[in-house]
Amino acid sequence: MSSSGNLVRGVGYALMAGLIWGMVFVAPVLLPEYSPAALAFGRYLAFGIVALLLAWADRDRLRALKRQDWWHALKLSLVGNVVYYLFLSSAIQAGGVPLVSVLIGTLPVVIAVSANWHQRSLPWKRLMPSLLLMAMGIACVNAAEWQLLRAGAGSAYLLGAALGLVAVAAWTWYPIHNAAWLQQHPQHSPSTWTTAQGVATLPLAALGWVLLGLWQGATGNGGWIVGLGPRPAAFAGLMLAMGLLASWAGTWAWSRASTLLPTALTGQLIVFETLAALAYGYLHRGQWPDGTALAGIGLLMVGVVVGVRAFHTLHAK
Repeated sequence: MSSSGNLVRGVGYALMAGLIWGMVFVAPVLLPEYSPAALAFGRYLAFGIVALLLAWADRDRLRALKRQDWWHALKLSLVGNVVYYLFLSSAIQAGGVPLVSVLIGTLPVVIAVSANWHQRSLPWKRLMPSLLLMAMGIACVNAAEWQLLRAGAGSAYLLGAALGLVAVAAWTWYPIHNAAWLQQHPQHSPSTWTTAQGVATLPLAALGWVLLGLWQGATGNGGWIVGLGPRPAAFAGLMLAMGLLASWAGTWAWSRASTLLPTALTGQLIVFETLAALAYGYLHRGQWPDGTALAGIGLLMVGVVVGVRAFHTLHAK
């Protein structure tokens, strides 16, 4: 169990990651003319390029990684990066930012339960109060969003929900396996492991980008490889920003938190991403959340406090 100092630092790193990751929920609505595949492969192509540049400075520590480590980084990159964001961006374009934010908002509960089931770090009776508060918060925000569904966005919302559930599954698998590797390999720094994942992502993203460009060309919609779509400057700039910030910096901050905190707690702290995504989404829509949504947000925040206190109290004893 981590010390009190590690608990504070770990929560801080998780908060940093959540604030950064929340920004990616807005990208699909900022570039609606780009397909989810273009956004996913563009973002992770940028991540791979950024990681490749950083790899030169970290080359000695990267050489210390074994073949099975690189294979694990590749699996994490495929599931946690490409699959997750491909389905996430598809869900956002189909169902909208708030709906998908709510679905991804189930991750604090889903990851915490899965992690604690996989490796018991807290008795269930201590874990359940924070999870129940978060579940109630999710239900409240969901109630607000279902009003939009009843207003006539049924088929789009259902498609967005289905795609969002795949993203939830991918990002339930990723943090548990990423944290397990970091905790089993304390000799490797989170920054090195983040760069390794970025380097492993590069060939996947490059292959996807080339295949997308060939498909676009074959269907007469124009190639994506050279022209970067109808708004090349905006697309390239946003992809580079997400590659550096949302992908490298966000993953680094999350990996730092994963080395300092039990996975059942870091799973709950994914709620920071949910809260940030909701805030950014409502800002983009130029709206304030209604009373029910605000109550849900409040319950989510209280759930975080209760969850952190439960781990702190157990450690203090």
